[in-house]
Amino acid sequence: MPAEIKAEQAKKVKKFAKKNKAPTRLYARGVILGYKRSKSNCYATTTLVKIEGVSTKEDVKFYIGKRIAYVYKTKKEIRNSKYRVMWGKVRRHHGNSGVVRTAWKKNIPPRAFGAQCRIMLYPSNI
Repeated sequence: MPAEIKAEQAKKVKKFAKKNKAPTRLYARGVILGYKRSKSNCYATTTLVKIEGVSTKEDVKFYIGKRIAYVYKTKKEIRNSKYRVMWGKVRRHHGNSGVVRTAWKKNIPPRAFGAQCRIMLYPSNI
């Protein structure tokens, strides 16, 4: 009997001792693909983004209206930081495979194509 009680207490201690979790990510990851374009025209005001884990047009509905941040590093330090952010919004789907069209406050530079961006989980429409 006493051995069983000690075993149960040891299980409880292990259960509550593991409190150190990894930090929670409060954004979805995405990759900037490039500008919306046709064969001969390029529309720099609209950028295509692939969101991680989104593969259908129906999945995109959750992300419409969400804000996007492109965080990049610079050489010149401004306000004690070498990192800067460009902000945009998810506007609509692009095709059926989970790619979205986005509008940015300033057009994304071509250097950002292939870079990661963050799709924030706000504003909420739930």
